[in-house]
Amino acid sequence: MADVTPGREQESDSKINTDVPQSARIWNYWLGGTDNYEIDRIAGDQYVALYPGIVEIARAGRYFMDRAIRFLALDRGIRQFMDCGTGLPTVDNTHEMAQRAAPDAKVVYVDNDPLVLAHARALLTGTPEGGTSYIDCDLHDPKTIMSRAAETLDLSRPVGLLLIGVMGHIVDPGEAYGVVRGLMEPLVSGSYLILHDSTDEDEAFNAAQRAYDATGAIPFRLRGPEFIRGYFDGLEMVEPGLVTSGAWRPEVESMDIEDLPTLCAVARKP
Repeated sequence: MADVTPGREQESDSKINTDVPQSARIWNYWLGGTDNYEIDRIAGDQYVALYPGIVEIARAGRYFMDRAIRFLALDRGIRQFMDCGTGLPTVDNTHEMAQRAAPDAKVVYVDNDPLVLAHARALLTGTPEGGTSYIDCDLHDPKTIMSRAAETLDLSRPVGLLLIGVMGHIVDPGEAYGVVRGLMEPLVSGSYLILHDSTDEDEAFNAAQRAYDATGAIPFRLRGPEFIRGYFDGLEMVEPGLVTSGAWRPEVESMDIEDLPTLCAVARKP
């Protein structure tokens, strides 16, 4: 928690670039949040005009995350979670999901966006029995992330690692695999990878993403199903395996988001 001090908040505020759209702020906008700027709302609306399904994809990732966290907390006894690519506060943040299911759960957030850091105090709340903390670190640096995570989490016990809609920001494909390995390798047997990503199988989606990348924002790579499956190499997928957002343990008989160009899975480290 030492990262979040008044001095650091002021410093992060000074680094916020409001001239270029930023993905965390745009997703905050799509999810109904208020922590965004006009440049983000313009870019978000332009994306929606080209591919309206992006709003449902954003929501689908949150719904999947909630179901996956509750499954791990209630069915598998996981009490530690690390959310890499935290984004901005919205309704039902990771620690709220986890601690609602298990009040003694600990949650570590990881992000390096200055606006996210400025709002970290909103994230650093939770139940008295549990705990939350924030790591200001780039996803490209898994070694430092894990070193810092060990200050809050007991890495001799299982951890649920969340990568929700963030791996496309690692543009180099080899590095993307390396980041997942670098985060999972220090975790003990019985830990879990919870991953949700968008696929490249819808050309309208691909076109919208190319237009977004052309704005000067940090690019995002949509990838094929087999590439996404590779993130889980060496892990044991929980049923129903790698499926679309709406098909992972749905809590209603039919979900409108089932056919979105997304894939997600929860997998155990053996």
